[in-house]
Amino acid sequence: MTQTLPPIFLAAVKDLLGPRGWTQEPEKLDAAATPWRGTYKGETPLIARPASTAEAAALVKLCAQHGVAMTPQGGNTGLIDGGTPHGEVCVSMTRMTALRETDPFNNSLTIEAGATLVSAQAAADAAGRLFPLSLGSEGTATIGGLISTNAGGVAVLRYGMMRDLILGLEVVLPSGEVWDGLSGLRKNNTGYDLKHLFAGAEGTLGLITAATLKLFPQVQRASAWVICASAEDVVKLLALVRGRVGDSVTSFEIIPGNAVDMVVADIPTARDPMPSNAPWRVLMDISQTDGAYARSLLESALEAAMEEGLIQDAVIAESETQAKSFWHIRETIPLSKRAYGAALNQDISVPVSRIPVFIEACNAAVRDVLPTADFVIFGHVGDGNLHYSVVEALDAASPQLKAKEAAITRVIYDTVMAHGGSISAEHGVGRLKRDELARLRPPAATDAMRAIKRALDPQGIMNPGRVVTV
Repeated sequence: MTQTLPPIFLAAVKDLLGPRGWTQEPEKLDAAATPWRGTYKGETPLIARPASTAEAAALVKLCAQHGVAMTPQGGNTGLIDGGTPHGEVCVSMTRMTALRETDPFNNSLTIEAGATLVSAQAAADAAGRLFPLSLGSEGTATIGGLISTNAGGVAVLRYGMMRDLILGLEVVLPSGEVWDGLSGLRKNNTGYDLKHLFAGAEGTLGLITAATLKLFPQVQRASAWVICASAEDVVKLLALVRGRVGDSVTSFEIIPGNAVDMVVADIPTARDPMPSNAPWRVLMDISQTDGAYARSLLESALEAAMEEGLIQDAVIAESETQAKSFWHIRETIPLSKRAYGAALNQDISVPVSRIPVFIEACNAAVRDVLPTADFVIFGHVGDGNLHYSVVEALDAASPQLKAKEAAITRVIYDTVMAHGGSISAEHGVGRLKRDELARLRPPAATDAMRAIKRALDPQGIMNPGRVVTV
């Protein structure tokens, strides 16, 4: 339910932010309350768009004074109902996009929360450096949102999650006080490391306004498309490649054969790089400062894998264009699932070594609930993150997936936990996974999270109802 805004609060916000800093136009309110997939719907009485940290702090202070709840929003590309307002004021960060500083000698840059990921990548590139986070929505997803959800992407294997790429943060606390933690230090043992408290908090503990990010040397990549007979072989292949080339392995993606067929049928420009009846594909990148050396490492690893019988065939991209065509297939899988009548999508993780047995056990458990279920299982096998989708044929005689969604979800989550995994690998918790997580997580962890939330946000006005209830 949309909260009623006190007239004195609304007048103060309009005066603070000026005509460009707020809107109540119905079409814009509707857009802010509709996530990009459109799978659920929210509502908001106001979009507030601060243009500076000072304005953001004054806005939050007004909300605290009047008991007005707010939902921070970046690019609105989330998947777990974390940044979609449900009656709260929508605090859009789209006017705070400045690149504040680039320091190539410290391998860092400081950038505001509303800047897109692609703009951070471009700023790093202009400085002769690399910001390695990479994901499908990088042209829209914002730095603040990526930090708030602790985003992953395709290069976690080498560079880590978003929280691993942060050196410092600037955050407006729920009181309106600003914590300036924009340090470029890599060593700082002066008590609690607050930046990690806000990374992954999904806006429930404060409003991120800027970040200092780690940069790395620029690299050149060699990419290969590989055919494997089993998930076991995929996991063994990862171990072999990492054993031979170490952290040069940047990405290692598992793709099922049915997903390739699905993309090729759905996207006219997509082409199967190596048609095969085998059930699994691997898309891997090896990166080095020298591209020729990266390719030689990849060739050597694939030759060894072929000798050990872990791969059936492989092709190495001969150009950047060909490499992009490999990745186009991988990145189009989520969109191409529209070919099915219904899909239940889960972002989960299990230890890498458990991936084969998990897939077998979870598929069997789901089919106990829905015998006609089919599966599209793909993702970042290098870090144990699978995008596990239960799908139902478009022409199913008696569609049942939607009716059994709750039971199937429970089966998936229970199987994930039985294999030592997590029900959210990189998308976050939001509202969609909040209650299930409370059921599965140790009570001590939930109690600690509630205590932190109450301490920093005693009024409960900062993105209420997400991650944990209080």
